Amino acid sequence: MTTRCDIMLFGALGDLAQRKLFPAFYQLEKAGLLADGSRILALARRELDTEGVRQQIRKRLEQHVKPEEFDPSVADKFLQRVEYQLLDFNNQDGFEALNTWRAGQSNQLIVYLASPPSMYGVVARNLSAVSCCTEKTRVVVEKPIGHDLESSRVINDELGEVYKENQLFRIDHYLGKETVQNLIALRFANNLFASQWDQNHISHVEITVAESVGIEGRWGYFDKAGQIRDMVQNHMLQLLCLIAMDPPSDLSADSIRDEKVKVLKALRTMTPDMMDTYVVRGQYTAGASNGKPVPGYLGEDDANKRSDTETFVALKVEIDNWRWSGVPFYIRTGKRLPEKLSQIIIHFKPAPHYIFDPDQRHLANNKLIIRLQPDEGMSLKILTKDQGLHKGMRLRQGPLELTFSEAFETERIPDAYERLLWEIMKGNQYLFVRRDEVEHAWRWVDRIVQNWNDGGDPPKRYAAGSWGPVASIAMITRDGRSWYEDA
Repeated sequence: MTTRCDIMLFGALGDLAQRKLFPAFYQLEKAGLLADGSRILALARRELDTEGVRQQIRKRLEQHVKPEEFDPSVADKFLQRVEYQLLDFNNQDGFEALNTWRAGQSNQLIVYLASPPSMYGVVARNLSAVSCCTEKTRVVVEKPIGHDLESSRVINDELGEVYKENQLFRIDHYLGKETVQNLIALRFANNLFASQWDQNHISHVEITVAESVGIEGRWGYFDKAGQIRDMVQNHMLQLLCLIAMDPPSDLSADSIRDEKVKVLKALRTMTPDMMDTYVVRGQYTAGASNGKPVPGYLGEDDANKRSDTETFVALKVEIDNWRWSGVPFYIRTGKRLPEKLSQIIIHFKPAPHYIFDPDQRHLANNKLIIRLQPDEGMSLKILTKDQGLHKGMRLRQGPLELTFSEAFETERIPDAYERLLWEIMKGNQYLFVRRDEVEHAWRWVDRIVQNWNDGGDPPKRYAAGSWGPVASIAMITRDGRSWYEDA
């Protein structure tokens, strides 16, 4: 039985709501997961009426929902749930209208702040002033939670003045991806992997989140954030935590998040003397993407020609605990790379004694490849004997493959936001980030940024369409290894 919810969506006419949230709500409607009587109040500053907003949302649904998944009758039913209210988020008087909308309702209230983080505290205080929320209200906030540790504390303090920690759902949309959730099942439901998941059996781990696009009109935000704040502090470290954490005692939110915090606390601090060998930052120059010429970062529209903001980061991360001592985690993320790709590669150590053809010794390492996008799935690279009488005991490497779209043909793989919205409506917090996670991640990233600022070295250049600066290849080659696509 689904819970009847009232959802106040602040910033309902912004890009996030129009491109991600409303299509996700539509899919929940289509799946029968929005309870009868559930309502959405779209809140923004534009002079529109409810019918105008519904028409706008419908156009965006037609753009962002796959044609084969778009059902006009479902869209009509969904849009009847949506009402619009003009609201100046800074003006407390306007918030009284929200009480009118809620009058006589017993639906679970969800407040979704799809607005700039600078507005979180303002909206929270104005909601509190008109007594619009109770201790049962669930409040959803988007990243970024600040741009460093100090600013994240300010935002979290403002939210904490009004809401308790168990009311707050901090979204990192990567945690809603089906494959990311499968990391928990893969690791802890299969002793085949659980018994091998430590420094005795794993030599190193790669995490790559590559984007083929450039800035896409986000210069104002991105140039202040850079790739380390935009991707590493949240998405990349969350993936690392799920790979590296110890088994939780159960699947409750705090059990999982407690283990993730332990990993963040165990990350080796990047000292100034480590920066040359453990950290690479880059900035793309003009090149080609999908066969077409593209400008460099400094040649993008509205660019600051002297900007030294990084568009690429590669890191060698060490975790100082019993499970991972001596196992490096190589992580990299960047814009204008050759393809859109998110994957995790677990490199297992070879058998202690090798008895096959010495020329094939380089094949001896098993690899577990976990693909987050574009084709979600998993692949385990194993060795078998090559076929044929004349081959003797020659080895060949091949995959044991699980592609979700093929394995579950009757099941549509839900978008990350669909999963996250569904968990919010159920009140489950295990896919959301706790305050101490945010702060430990910022503390670690801030040290790297401080080292960059103190050192004064500009980012290394790389051509758009390449896999980043040559220094990122040198970083892993120095350890006698290579990035997966180069192997």
